[in-house]
Amino acid sequence: MDKSLIRNFSIIAHIDHGKSTLADRLLLYTGAIDERKFKNQLLDDMDLERERGITIKASAVTLNYKADDGKTYVFNLIDTPGHVDFSYEVEKSLRACEGALLVVDASQGVESQTVANFYLAIDNNLEILPVLNKIDIASVDIDHAKLQMMEILSFQEADIQLVSAKEGLGIKGLFDKIVSFIPPPEGEESRPLQALIFDMKYDIYKGIIIYVRVFNGVLEPDMRVTMMHMGKDYGVEEIGIFTPEAVKGKRLGVGEVGYITCNIHEPRQVRVGDTVTATAAPAASPLEGYRHLTPLVFCGVYPVNTMDFMALREAIEKLRLSDPSFVYEPETSQSFGNGFRCGFLGLLHMDIVQQRLQREYDLNLILTTPNVQYMVHKKGGETMRLESPTELPDNSQITGIEEPYVTVTILTPVSHMDAVMEQAKRKRGIYVGSEYVSDRMKILFDIPLSEVIVDFNDMIKSITRGYGSIDYKFKGYMPAKIAKLDILINDKICDAFSCLVHKEHSYEKGLALVTKLKELIPQQLFEVRVQASCDGRIISSAKIRAQGKNVTAKCYGGDITRKRKLWEKQKEGKKRMKQVGNVEIPQEAFLAALKL
Repeated sequence: MDKSLIRNFSIIAHIDHGKSTLADRLLLYTGAIDERKFKNQLLDDMDLERERGITIKASAVTLNYKADDGKTYVFNLIDTPGHVDFSYEVEKSLRACEGALLVVDASQGVESQTVANFYLAIDNNLEILPVLNKIDIASVDIDHAKLQMMEILSFQEADIQLVSAKEGLGIKGLFDKIVSFIPPPEGEESRPLQALIFDMKYDIYKGIIIYVRVFNGVLEPDMRVTMMHMGKDYGVEEIGIFTPEAVKGKRLGVGEVGYITCNIHEPRQVRVGDTVTATAAPAASPLEGYRHLTPLVFCGVYPVNTMDFMALREAIEKLRLSDPSFVYEPETSQSFGNGFRCGFLGLLHMDIVQQRLQREYDLNLILTTPNVQYMVHKKGGETMRLESPTELPDNSQITGIEEPYVTVTILTPVSHMDAVMEQAKRKRGIYVGSEYVSDRMKILFDIPLSEVIVDFNDMIKSITRGYGSIDYKFKGYMPAKIAKLDILINDKICDAFSCLVHKEHSYEKGLALVTKLKELIPQQLFEVRVQASCDGRIISSAKIRAQGKNVTAKCYGGDITRKRKLWEKQKEGKKRMKQVGNVEIPQEAFLAALKL
């Protein structure tokens, strides 16, 4: 195919600015999908995406557009997520493109993730086409939103495309602008094959379906290919494109985006960011892959039924195929037996992974309290990375602990600036600076990651009545006073609830956990004592009374000694039960601990 007729682009934006709706509209306009089969969020094919109204996975689709000059152009469109936890999905997609549509909600204006995605696209040397969406809203101030895009992101007014993805306004003009604005792909079919793997998914019949973008050479069925980083050879069985259903094809040439299958069923044999080349005439060097991501949040994932451990291992391996930002390693817990220590980019990412494991692979799971990764300096100069509270060495061996900090960018209306700064300081934030950006304030704080990931975004949204937004990036490690908080249930440490907290907040966290567990642990046949311990001393305690059983119900009248004998026998039995009995802790208790 003539590469001058190909345009590869992504749609990027802040969360809820209309990326998926715009993708739907582009599909409808080009006739890629029939009106009768159409449904909103068409490219969001995961149940979770449709339920939550967010994009989690990037989706690729090929469209044909007949321009006014009579030529038929091929658009390879990749719809991306907007949430900060899925920024890696955006980065993967941008590497397969020459351009990006930066969508801005006309009623909300430029927000923090808009700016972050803008710079991500610039880092990948893409042409960025600004698109102002939702112009059909009655009260919207289009001129003001345009001014923001010109002042904050330095766009030319002539380049800003006005559209309503919901109503279909301005779509024809947008298509013509894409043709003229976004450059065609470079590369030569005569050169050795170089194709970038930018995504994958597992199919029970075909094995691993590999999403590729061809930079040089040609991919054809039955040819032998080599994965350059893994060093393994395979035969190509099927080649195709997404329209958005997978359609078999004869070849993939320079600049084209599609999929290949090579009858690979073992997830460890292929990875995102690898380069596919021809075994007979290999390329001299691989394409630049993706940066190695550092997980920010860690927690233990265990099957409720210990017999499901192998099923969990298999599910995690398959899930990691399409999500390289999710990492794991086996670990053992006293409370739950065998499981995995998993790393995530944030709490939403953790929640989505848990939901996908439970729904797609039918597993019943328990997750332990999430922690960030600390640096522990021990005597003798040794430094260890601490992901699990159970690995914390004795205080006598520690010379210092450092915790991860992130630089948080907050965009807020000026009227809410004081409340936002107050909230950031309450989260142990260190003020870096602030500046006026158009009609809003951009405030920078260095805040401990453990304080940001849980509820900071929700708090900022609440304080600013929805007009504030945050973006953060990892800064480094700084010294901190960290202590291990243990929950004891009948004097036994329950390691699922153990967590590392700042010493100033240990009492509040301990009290909150004990209070919550007292509510949620059901009454047993014996008394249960719940305690929070920090640095070897009890800081909070509560008792759950034993379930009552009327052992004297059948005694009618008669001598009181008969009843006393039964009560004494019951008391002895409860004492013995307390020594050998295990306390039943419901799943809700673990979920409540996560929310605290």
